[in-house]
Amino acid sequence: MSVIKKIFSGIKDEEVHADFTKYSRGVFTNKYLINVKRVKDKWNIKTSAEFVNYIVRECLKEVNGEFDVKGVIVATFDVSKEAGFPVQRIKQFMGIKQAVIETRTTPDKIITLMDKYPKAFFALTFSTPNSELKVKAKAPKSAKPAATGDKEPVAEFLSVKTTNKGIADDLLFGIGDFKEVAIKHILNIKDIVIPKGEKDPLKMRENAVRKGTIKRMMIVDEKNSEKEVEFEA
Repeated sequence: MSVIKKIFSGIKDEEVHADFTKYSRGVFTNKYLINVKRVKDKWNIKTSAEFVNYIVRECLKEVNGEFDVKGVIVATFDVSKEAGFPVQRIKQFMGIKQAVIETRTTPDKIITLMDKYPKAFFALTFSTPNSELKVKAKAPKSAKPAATGDKEPVAEFLSVKTTNKGIADDLLFGIGDFKEVAIKHILNIKDIVIPKGEKDPLKMRENAVRKGTIKRMMIVDEKNSEKEVEFEA
């Protein structure tokens, strides 16, 4: 289940918490972007970077045996020392390491790495019997509050053509039949609660609880609607 669906379902877990540690107080517009066109039993989906790990994982579940995969795994450590598959090289900038891969491996080896390091970013491109997945091979931009004059982003970090109804249902929860959907979310982080007695700056940031609202704004076949929920993460 994607983080956004968990929040709107009232689910609080470590994945939801980890996804929000990068946010400060403020209003973050145009987050968790989704554009979907449906053609018969196939969904053409485009999203922003926030959905990459979820969709990559779901597509990996469709693979049996070895498959070809390429892209980058972004982390604060050298993934090549942990990966059970070949890494071409490590690109490093400002303490962030990108493991460049173009190899043939099995999905379980990547899923094992995702389970062990959930905060790493798996920008991977590959095909399965059900899905054709393309992800930009780069690190996502850092989270910053909206500023006047900012260019409105578009859902183009990830593209997947799929017959996997589970992925579509997760992203488009609460939406019935449609031909075209555009969704964006506005995050309003109103408060950050620091654990009492914690003095380590890193742990303060990682363990702090963020409170606020998320507004889900949808355009379904040119009809607008929205829903807002309060959350703690």
